Amino acid sequence: MTATWTATSAESAVSEEAPYERVRRAAVRWWPLLPLTATVLLLAAPLPAGSRAGSGGFVPADVASGVLVVFCLVRVLHLRARPLTPAVAVVLGAPAVGFAVATITAADPQAGLPGYVRYLQVFVLVPAAVVLSIRDARDFRVVACCLVALALVQGAIGIQQYVSGTGASYMGEDIRAVGTFGPTDVMGMATVVSYGLLAAAALALRAPEGTSRRLRAIAVAAAAVLVVPLALSFSRGAWIATAIAALAVILLTGVRTAVRALAVLTAAAVVLVGGFGVGSEMISQRLSSITEVTEAPDQSVTDRYTMWAAAASMWREEPVTGVGLKGFPAHRDAHASIGLSAGSDTAGAGQVFQKQPLLSPHNMYLLVLSEQGLIGVTAFVGSWAAVLVGGVRRVLRSGRRAAGDCGLVAVGLMVWQTVDFLYADIGGPSTVLTGVVLGLGAWWAFAAPGGAKSA
Repeated sequence: MTATWTATSAESAVSEEAPYERVRRAAVRWWPLLPLTATVLLLAAPLPAGSRAGSGGFVPADVASGVLVVFCLVRVLHLRARPLTPAVAVVLGAPAVGFAVATITAADPQAGLPGYVRYLQVFVLVPAAVVLSIRDARDFRVVACCLVALALVQGAIGIQQYVSGTGASYMGEDIRAVGTFGPTDVMGMATVVSYGLLAAAALALRAPEGTSRRLRAIAVAAAAVLVVPLALSFSRGAWIATAIAALAVILLTGVRTAVRALAVLTAAAVVLVGGFGVGSEMISQRLSSITEVTEAPDQSVTDRYTMWAAAASMWREEPVTGVGLKGFPAHRDAHASIGLSAGSDTAGAGQVFQKQPLLSPHNMYLLVLSEQGLIGVTAFVGSWAAVLVGGVRRVLRSGRRAAGDCGLVAVGLMVWQTVDFLYADIGGPSTVLTGVVLGLGAWWAFAAPGGAKSA
């Protein structure tokens, strides 16, 4: 009798402890990833007043990225957990040299300090923290899914803005989808949606082993749905970058998969834009304007060409070290032609009309060249090229083996950002995601475990 009671009590104790043990093990497994996921997901929250693009204010995601960096630093120092490999340290640390030289040699080094901190955050500290936070492919996929979730939230807000006429002003109507980023950061939602679309498409094209058909169908549906807010952002730059990045991802999957994927994407575009008429007239006008930039450019294109010429002129004046971080606005008028307007008009999405000052050349490579000279641009471009080339090589070597989906996500995001930098630069609340993307690319290219261990 006693033995029977004891056995029953032991079984009851095990059954009671089992759920607790499962929760404890899950918490131990996933809690180190919380600062990174919070950095991504906090961009879904409405932005506080004073945090719009160009205001210089920090947003919750920036605070979370600071927590992420400190968290990783504490783990490295206290627990001696996974320090960066020499390859990652060199690739991610090289741009810091250019940032420091440009700050020290500037006419007003103190004015360049905020720029130095921002560049260090986006291109060195956050990427390094991402590499330290991701332990295997499961962690990588969690971050990728967070990007998709963020894109769906911002995309849904953007679609609602177009339908209800509460978006940013575009061609006299408040219909431009900008999500929570507002009219002063029209690229914010387009960037977030592009990231999510590419991540979902990559996960669908090369789903992880053991993934159910339902999850793959969800990834396909998410990618198809995100085409709508991307189209309604009316961002020519985001369209071009997404098309090139998606094509690169599709081609890396093989000929057969590429043909099927291109057929599906073409059908989705026809149905969503042509069949339902989702902004079809304005989208077609926007698309046609891409080919007219050299024939009859609008004022925004004229301003961009003028600022590109000004950036090149600044570099010729200071070819080695540039004019210093945050130096472009101060030197702009001395190098720009009279064709440059006073600023771009912004309105709608809950904000009154205002002139947005043109404080950068809207080309990341020319911005780095003008402010950091040959030293800075060599380190910056070299760092990005090393991550991108390393990522592509590893995708080609991995084929359909474990974690190949992570490679497609990393390469797709890196290609998108590399192309986007041709006509955009950092700025605005979504900037912190640039650091996350670089970190994902660096993890895949240099730090990811090989073979099935990363699955």
